Amino acid sequence: MSTHASHTIHLNLSLESAWKFLSDLSLAPYYVPGLTGCWFHPGPQSGRGASRRVQRRYGQWLDETVVDWQEGSGFVLHLHKANRGAPFPFREARFSYALEAHGSGSRMTLCLDYRLRGGRLVERLLANTFDRTVRQIGENLTVYYETGETQNRDFID
Repeated sequence: MSTHASHTIHLNLSLESAWKFLSDLSLAPYYVPGLTGCWFHPGPQSGRGASRRVQRRYGQWLDETVVDWQEGSGFVLHLHKANRGAPFPFREARFSYALEAHGSGSRMTLCLDYRLRGGRLVERLLANTFDRTVRQIGENLTVYYETGETQNRDFID
């Protein structure tokens, strides 16, 4: 893919504790802004091939399928709308989480790799928006993992 937005966070959690949260794919609505729910497609709920549908505000939805799983350290999600390819405005999109030990805690890098419909001009125009979104996901994830308190006002458990 041609463009990416990434953000690295430090967690005051051991690698094992952070992985316990990260590997639970049902937790995304607690820290991803705008999500209102999540459910799994038939099949595995973790590991390569796990697939979920995340519900967004106003009835919008997105499918996320694990295409790479590194036990204890991260995974890559392919973002798509059923079998119709990437959701607008993306031509292709993947979101990855990479976790590693760091001092007494852990460090996680979140990265959105994408190509947009409309080409490079549109990618340049929207780059800051995607950078802010990935940073917000990282900040929300940090608070949720460390305190258990959701930072996503759109999600009511």
